[in-house]
Amino acid sequence: MNTVKPLLSSLFLSVIIFWASAQAISKDTDKKQKAVPTYKVIPKSEIKWQQLNPLRGDKSPQAGTLWGDRIGPGPAGFILKPIDGFRSPPHIHNIAYRGVVISGLLHNDDPSAEDMWMPTGSFWTQPAGGIHITAAKGNNTLAYIEVEDGFGVLPAKDAFEDKEKPVNVDISNITWLDSSELSRISLSTEIDPENGPKVAFLWGKQDEEQLNGTLIKLPVGFSGEVHTSDALFRAVTIQGQLKHSALDKNNFKVLEPGSYFGSRGKAEHQVMCKEDIECIIYVRTKGKFDIRAS
Repeated sequence: MNTVKPLLSSLFLSVIIFWASAQAISKDTDKKQKAVPTYKVIPKSEIKWQQLNPLRGDKSPQAGTLWGDRIGPGPAGFILKPIDGFRSPPHIHNIAYRGVVISGLLHNDDPSAEDMWMPTGSFWTQPAGGIHITAAKGNNTLAYIEVEDGFGVLPAKDAFEDKEKPVNVDISNITWLDSSELSRISLSTEIDPENGPKVAFLWGKQDEEQLNGTLIKLPVGFSGEVHTSDALFRAVTIQGQLKHSALDKNNFKVLEPGSYFGSRGKAEHQVMCKEDIECIIYVRTKGKFDIRAS
């Protein structure tokens, strides 16, 4: 019996050491997996379209989901595609949403308000429960819509009060900041800040690790990278023919307005704006990002 006890103790100790080693290897593997960023790109040509409000049939605008579940729980982002001359009946939504005009002209306001047509790059918000109408002008009107929970369309009779107030900001009233005002933009010494990338803050807290939304404006001829933190990064092309590459720096995809690219983890997005118009990108992230000119 005296011989068996030491043997059992030695065997038990070996099992404990093996288990601890396996746990350490597993944790190290998890850290390495978390350190590797993941990317997702959806060109506008690959968007799958559905009716925004199926109850209205052909009178409903189309909607193409870019990320999340538009009608399910949790946040989501989608492209709104109304026809030229579309004008909704007065209605409400169960939750608030944000919108950025991509092309064409959009009006979103109280039913009694005069039309205020918002062009490309304009930003608006619609609080939950508020009666409003949405109208569109143009043969290729598109807008990016973002929600924090399942999106629904309800009749005006179901209206309710919300503490938030609607916001409509024309692109001409948006304030842009350059590298002389923002540390998150890094430029080569030969680039004049006024002729480099610019950023406009739309919503959220920018100086903390909290969810926020911004616009990036890249000048014609720009070539560089967008470096993200460990947060979830989502971006939508609003204007221009943006060229984007992630894993393969020699394989660029043209992401026309309405296209999506995003990443999870510390990532690097190669971007170029080579056509005859500035590129504008909407960004949603919980962490910070840096724009670096190559």
